[in-house]
Amino acid sequence: MLKIEGLTKRYGQHTVVDDLSFSCEAGEVLGFLGPNGAGKSTTMKMLTGFVTPDGGSAAICGHDIASEALAARRRIGYLPEGAPCYPEMTPQTFLEFIADIRGLEGDRRKRRLHEVVGQLHLASVLNQTIDTLSKGFKRRVGLAQAILHDPDVLILDEPTDGLDPNQKHEVRELIHSMSADKLIVISTHILEEVEAVCSRAIIIAHGRILADDTPQSLANRSRYHNAVTIRLDEGQDFDEVRSAVGQLDAILTVESDRANGVMTAIPKSDRKEGTTWAAVSDLVNRHSWQVSSVRLESGRLDEVFREITGGAEA
Repeated sequence: MLKIEGLTKRYGQHTVVDDLSFSCEAGEVLGFLGPNGAGKSTTMKMLTGFVTPDGGSAAICGHDIASEALAARRRIGYLPEGAPCYPEMTPQTFLEFIADIRGLEGDRRKRRLHEVVGQLHLASVLNQTIDTLSKGFKRRVGLAQAILHDPDVLILDEPTDGLDPNQKHEVRELIHSMSADKLIVISTHILEEVEAVCSRAIIIAHGRILADDTPQSLANRSRYHNAVTIRLDEGQDFDEVRSAVGQLDAILTVESDRANGVMTAIPKSDRKEGTTWAAVSDLVNRHSWQVSSVRLESGRLDEVFREITGGAEA
């Protein structure tokens, strides 16, 4: 559904997107990650026709974005960063306007307008002017216009920016529900978003791809992968537990948060899966320590992201 080969964009002497190549299929939710200035938004703008590439090519559902621009854009739904809308319009008139542009007519038009208003919970603000809406509602109006024509490829730039936790959950559920037969590309710097909704993650810096894998496989590179975090009950001797856990053969080091009664046992890199968990949980049981939780860590994507992008900066 999306194929990029050697995509490049320069502004003067500065290369923002540098020979980018990857492809995606229907059913994928791709997290497009990178620090500020990495080239994420510029790549999105090239794919959607807002910015002209200086080199390379890209195709949406087989349509080249340069030579078959209109055919490519018909297959795309796009939520730009900041969700720009006409402030003097109401959500109702704005979505009617988008329906006109997208060529929606008859029963399909009525059905899609009704569906997106329901999915994004816009009924209560349909007749307010957009400039009076909260940032969260403006974001939802922007997402509504992106999905109104039921596109094959959905490109979302920071889709949950400005939303409260409940609204974020609703948008993530909506993305999940649409992902079976669409390609959804999410440009974001919020790693929680990637872990919550994405099946694949690409990390870029300085316009180049540094990693391309599933979020879980990337998190597995973290030194916290298979680490064990213990939260002690009040009254349990912190130093006793920390000292005993640190002496286990499977443990490299123990990180401490004494103020909250929490410690994390970091495994040695050569240990087999489950070794750390077995050793720590056995120790807790043998000593009958008073603990409120013992949790196996799956890895921390934020640590891997910092390591990968920090290496690029260096």
